[in-house]
Amino acid sequence: MSAVNETKFNPAVFFLTEIPGKEDVHLWISIPFCLVYVTSIVGNSLILFAIKTDPSLHEPMYILLSMLAVTDLGLSITIIPTILGIYLFNSREISLNACFTQMFFIHFLAIIESAMLLMMAFDRFIAICNPLRYASILTLPRLAKMGLVFVLRGVAVTLPFPLLLKRFQYCRANVLSHSYCLHQDVMKLACADITVNNIYGLFVTLITLWLDSLLIFLSYVMILKAVLSITSHMECLRALNTCVSHLCAVLVFYMPEFSLTVIHRFWKSSSPLLQILLGYSYLLGPPL
Repeated sequence: MSAVNETKFNPAVFFLTEIPGKEDVHLWISIPFCLVYVTSIVGNSLILFAIKTDPSLHEPMYILLSMLAVTDLGLSITIIPTILGIYLFNSREISLNACFTQMFFIHFLAIIESAMLLMMAFDRFIAICNPLRYASILTLPRLAKMGLVFVLRGVAVTLPFPLLLKRFQYCRANVLSHSYCLHQDVMKLACADITVNNIYGLFVTLITLWLDSLLIFLSYVMILKAVLSITSHMECLRALNTCVSHLCAVLVFYMPEFSLTVIHRFWKSSSPLLQILLGYSYLLGPPL
């Protein structure tokens, strides 16, 4: 009985996880993360500087791009310092409050990233399917209102994550599966029934990332339908070419995220290395 009681307590820290079996080459592993960090910060900052200083870029498409760049900067600053702390200084400990704070911003910014990709898909849809009304539909005040709605949505659905986890006690094996804190990762360490957390996490994923991806898919179905109706082959290619970079960003963001969600909930015996690599791709790929 005492042994069972001793397995439940509120730990002062969680322990983050590095790439397993690579402890002797941490310094070398840190180099690509440093390059990703510098590239993400400098690249997205240059995008913001170019859009701010060039009046010809004060248009809906570039305003959306600047909003995406701000989100990517936030993701990089929230995640990569923790990762570098592990590989450069072997600093694997993170306090509960710091973990919950990082968790909130990671999930919040990921939801905002998804919303920005959806808004950019809508921008491409209007530009290709209804070009004559593009300027009247996508006005700057309307973009600002849409952005505010998505920010409020992100806060509303993300804030319960740390609040739901604060009520739990945690087991002694307080080792996370990633180099940063995620809700679906932390909740597995709780010595309690996590059904509510599981259901709520799945609900949030469905009404944010999965819904956004479905709307993006429908937007491209209508874009493809409109493009195929164009008689000129060159005009058709030109219209599709404006969507290529956005499609690449969508695939880089959603494919690892969906894979990670399925693995966390339905394939718990999967390789830890696979989970770690998918997590890095999902959160560090889009900013890069």
